[in-house]
Amino acid sequence: MTTFTAVENISRRNVLKLFGAVGGGLALGGTSLAWSPMALAQDKQALMNLFVAIGEDNKVYLTCHRSEMGQGIRTGIPQVLADELEADWDKVVVVQGLADKRYGSQNTDGSRSIRKHYHRMRQMGATARTMLEQAAAQQWKVPVAEVYAKAHKVHHKGSNKTLSYGDLTLAASKLAMPELATVTLKPESEFIHIGKSHTIVDMDAMLTGKAKYGYDIKLDGMLYASITRPPVLGCDVISLDDTKARSIAGVVDIITLPVPKGAPLFQPLGGVAVIATNSWSAIEARKALKITWSESVNDSHDSDMYLKELVERVKQPGKVIRQLGTSMTDWPTDNTVNAVYTVPYLTHGMMEPPVATASVTKDGCELWASSQTPQSTQQNVAGALGLKEEQVKVNVTLLGGGFGRKSKPDFSVEAAILSQRLNKPVKVCWSREDEIQNGYYHAISAQMYQAKVDDNKLPTALLARTGFPAISSTFAEGVEYPSDGELDLGFRDVPLALEHIQLEAVKATANTRIGWMRSVCNIQHAFGMGSFVDELAVNANKPCIDMWRQLLGKPRIENFENNHFKYANYGEALADHPVDVARYLKVLDALEAALAKAPKATKNQGWGMAVHRSFVSYVAVATLVEVVNDQLKVIKSIAVMDAGTVVNPDRVHSQLEGAVIFGLSLAMMGDISFKNGKVVQSNFHDYPLLRLPQCPDIETHIVSSTAKPAGVGEPGVPPVAPSLTNAIFAATGKRYRDLPLNKVLAV
Repeated sequence: MTTFTAVENISRRNVLKLFGAVGGGLALGGTSLAWSPMALAQDKQALMNLFVAIGEDNKVYLTCHRSEMGQGIRTGIPQVLADELEADWDKVVVVQGLADKRYGSQNTDGSRSIRKHYHRMRQMGATARTMLEQAAAQQWKVPVAEVYAKAHKVHHKGSNKTLSYGDLTLAASKLAMPELATVTLKPESEFIHIGKSHTIVDMDAMLTGKAKYGYDIKLDGMLYASITRPPVLGCDVISLDDTKARSIAGVVDIITLPVPKGAPLFQPLGGVAVIATNSWSAIEARKALKITWSESVNDSHDSDMYLKELVERVKQPGKVIRQLGTSMTDWPTDNTVNAVYTVPYLTHGMMEPPVATASVTKDGCELWASSQTPQSTQQNVAGALGLKEEQVKVNVTLLGGGFGRKSKPDFSVEAAILSQRLNKPVKVCWSREDEIQNGYYHAISAQMYQAKVDDNKLPTALLARTGFPAISSTFAEGVEYPSDGELDLGFRDVPLALEHIQLEAVKATANTRIGWMRSVCNIQHAFGMGSFVDELAVNANKPCIDMWRQLLGKPRIENFENNHFKYANYGEALADHPVDVARYLKVLDALEAALAKAPKATKNQGWGMAVHRSFVSYVAVATLVEVVNDQLKVIKSIAVMDAGTVVNPDRVHSQLEGAVIFGLSLAMMGDISFKNGKVVQSNFHDYPLLRLPQCPDIETHIVSSTAKPAGVGEPGVPPVAPSLTNAIFAATGKRYRDLPLNKVLAV
C-alpha cells in the first residue's frame, strides 16, 4: 500500500512559490467547474471550491478544503481525483486549504465531505486528464483518439511513445478548457483507487508524533491563556481578587472578559483569563483566583427536575409536525402499547479539547486552530476584532477529534481578542474540565411513543412526541420548539407503512448552550424508535428484525406525500438520495445473515438489534450482552452499513468501529447533569468513555451499492443504544428506557 510523498500545510501563495521553484504547471480551480488553466500561477482571483495543480516535478497537488479529524478526508478526496486523473498515488500531494469563502462551504460536519464533492472531484480529475491527452496528441501530431492516460503518463496507441504528466503540464496549461459534455468519466469497472482501501495520508505522521495538531503550534514570543469561564451561563464577575495569582512566576497579566448579551451564538462566554509565559503558570495562577459571580436566570436549572417536567410534557398533546391519515382518538387499553424514553445532556468528549493560537497585528489576524469550520472562524474573529474577513487568515491544523464541538469557533475568538489586547501571539488552551463544564451540549430529551395494535398484535397506528431544547436556541432568544431540521433527524422521517401516523413536538426552553454532536438528534430519536419497535415485537411475540420488516412494509421510495411536512433530507435532493425502503430491508437481510454466523446467546445473554437511516445512509446494528448480578458485559457488536458508493472501505470500517465505541460510551455512561445551573461533571472520571475491557468484539460489514455516496462518519452511532438496551431485555427481561445505563447497572 502506498502513501503520499508529502503532506504540507501551506497557503495558496506558497503553492505559487512552489510552482516557481519547479518552473510552472497546470492548475485548475473551480466553483461550478468555472476553471481556467494556470489561474493560480497567474495569481488571478479565480472563484474556487477545490483545485488541483500538476507541476513540472510530475506531482499532483490537491488543495483539500475540509478539516481532517481522523476520518480520512485528506485521503478520500484525493483518491477520487487520482482515479479519474490516472495519477500515481505516490506522486499526489495534499495541501490543506485556508479559510476562504471562494471554496464554498468548508464546514466539515454533517457527514457530507465525500457525498457533496465526489462527482466534482471526478470531473476535476477527468478534465485534467483530457487536457494532458490533448497536449500529448499535439506534440506527437496525432489524433487525440490515439492517445490515452494511464499510470501518470500519456501513451500513444500506435507506438511505444509516452510522456509523463510533468513533461506535458506547461503545454496543457495553454489549452482551452474542454466543454464538460466532452469530458468522459471512467467506467466504474476501471476504478483503481475508488473502492480500494488506502491508509490515511497522515498516518505515519500521527504514529511518529510529527503530525501538527492545534496544541503543537508554537510561535516566537507566544503567551498562554487559561480562562475561568462563568460557572452558570449568563453570570458575570462581580469581584476579583487576583493578588495571589499575580505572584506566581510566569504570569504576565490577568484580564476580565465581558459576558456577551443575548443568544450565545459563537461568542466567548466571558470570565477571567490568566496570561502567562507557559501553560503551567497560567493554569496554576488560575487556581489561585478568587472570583465572586453574579446571579443568572439559569441559576435554578436542575437537569433532573427539567427531565421530569419534559417527561410529563410529552405525555400531553403537542404541536403536530407530521400527520398521515386521521387523528386517532380510540386507544383501547388492551390494544395499546406505549412508552417514554429519555436521554440526558451529553458532551463530545474528544481527545483534544478546543485550542487556538492567534497573532493580531496592525495589519490583521492570523490564526492556527483545530477547527471544523474555518470560514465561520474567520467571520466571527473578524467581527470580534472589527476587521474585514480578508484580514483574518485561518490555518487549519489536524484535529484530535471533533464530533461537532470544533465547528463552534468561540475558542478562536477568545484567542484573537486576547492577542489584540496584549499585542502578542496568544494560545488559548481549553482543559478537559473547561470543555466538559463550559461546552456546547447535546440536548436533554424525552420521547413518548404509542401504538395501536390489531388482534394479531400488529401495529396499525402510531402517535409519538419528542421534546428537547433546540440547537436554534443558541442562535436566537425565545426559541421554545425544535426546528424542522432537528425533527427531520430520525423522528418524522422514518418510513413506516402505517395508515395512521401523528407526530408532535412539545415546548422545551434552553438553559445552556445547545449544539450539534455526532449524529445530532438521531441519538435520541433512534433510541426511542429503536427501543419501541422492540417493545412492539415482544408484545407480538415476533423477532425484532421481523417487526421492522412489518413496519417498513414493501420496498418502495417514500416521499412523504400527504404527510403535511416538507422533508429536508440532510440537504440532499430526494431524487439523488431517496428514502428507499428496499435499502432498509437490504441492511436488515445483511445483519440477519451475519447473525446466523455469530455466537448464539447462552444463559444470561441476549442479542438486540436496531436499524436507522441518517445522513442518507442505512445502518443496522446487533449487540450481544451478558448480565449477571446487574453487571453488564457487552460481548459482541455487528454493524452493517449501506453508504452507497464507497471510496475508501478501510475508513468506512473504521468509522463504524468508532461509532460503536462512541454509541456504547453514550448509552452506558454518558451523562451531563446540572445542579443550580452548574455542570456537575468535570473530567473522564465522572464522564467516562468506553475503556478497553468494556469494548466488545466489533464486526463490520459494508453492503455493496451503486447508489451515490452517502454519509459515513455519523450514521453508525444512532442504532447502537437501542440495540444495546434491546439486548439487555433479551438477556434479563428488564426494559431500560432511560440512559445512561450505569445508573442501574454496573458497566
